[in-house]
Amino acid sequence: MRWGLIGASTIAREWMIEAIRGAAGAVRAVMSSDPERAQRFASENGIAIATTSLDALLGSGIDAVYISTTNEHHCSQTLAAAAAGKHVLCEKPLALNLPDAKRMVATCKAAGVQMGTNHHLRNAATHRAIHAAIKAGHIGKPLFARVFHAVYLPPHLQGWRIERPEAGGGVVLDITVHDADTLRFVLDENPVAVTAMTSRGGMGQAGLEDGVMGVVRFENGLIAQFHDAFTTRYAVTGFEVHGEEGSLIGTDCMTQVPKGEVLLRTRDGERQLSIAHENLYLRAVRLFGDAVAARGAPSATGEDGIKSLSAALSTREAARTGREAPIDLTTRGAYGTNEGLAHAR
Repeated sequence: MRWGLIGASTIAREWMIEAIRGAAGAVRAVMSSDPERAQRFASENGIAIATTSLDALLGSGIDAVYISTTNEHHCSQTLAAAAAGKHVLCEKPLALNLPDAKRMVATCKAAGVQMGTNHHLRNAATHRAIHAAIKAGHIGKPLFARVFHAVYLPPHLQGWRIERPEAGGGVVLDITVHDADTLRFVLDENPVAVTAMTSRGGMGQAGLEDGVMGVVRFENGLIAQFHDAFTTRYAVTGFEVHGEEGSLIGTDCMTQVPKGEVLLRTRDGERQLSIAHENLYLRAVRLFGDAVAARGAPSATGEDGIKSLSAALSTREAARTGREAPIDLTTRGAYGTNEGLAHAR
């Protein structure tokens, strides 16, 4: 599969180019709004075509696009790619609001192209092991979950994430959105409401939050606690699920790097689960390619992206109002599939 990169981003350079090539794909073109950045990125990463034009990229003989521009551009770029018949793997959050996210998914369906959301954490071997252990009944009925995803955002990734509300900056749309998807995947349950409080620890600017704590309530009654931040240099990440008959404790696992371990603790004692680590992004690209070839679905679909975005937006609403906020789980909006495609054209 021939790919075009919409966005000369850090994540594309550090993770996605290698994943695409590792999955027997080719990166043919890259687009950036800055011509010098586009040329430099292409030269450094062995990409033949560098452009500032979305139309030129879409017309460069590619089959699919990976979108990693700032969040406010995801919707329009997805609509354009779908109208050009290109498959779309888009970074999270899909958009800044639910109507746009739903329009993106509807448009791709109408155009007959695959759409995936690049929620990398559901590809982690640790989270897949926790999911499998729950399904196997090792901890009985799950009652509670806890997510520790407070990290330090390094200077080269700060920029718009801490400076630009209009671009979708802030820790909730950057990290909490991942928590929401990972919880949905591991627990195989949907969240229905959230309470939360946000904080500013000195990194977030222009009113943007750089820390958040909250509790999510799920359809089956389970509640999950989460803690996300840009400002904690020395914390260890983790993901825990506690059930009637045992606990699953994942450590050092809310990360892009294929690492971490999972402890199962029951009345019979403790044991480490067997973990076969794999590059998270390589798995995502491989499954996306399988979906394009009608051999399955992306690891995270467009609909998954809508639901994680909804949970993140409700988190912000709960923090703003001081009240529990419902989470909208619908994935179809005012724009039907035909309207969405017409809008893209």
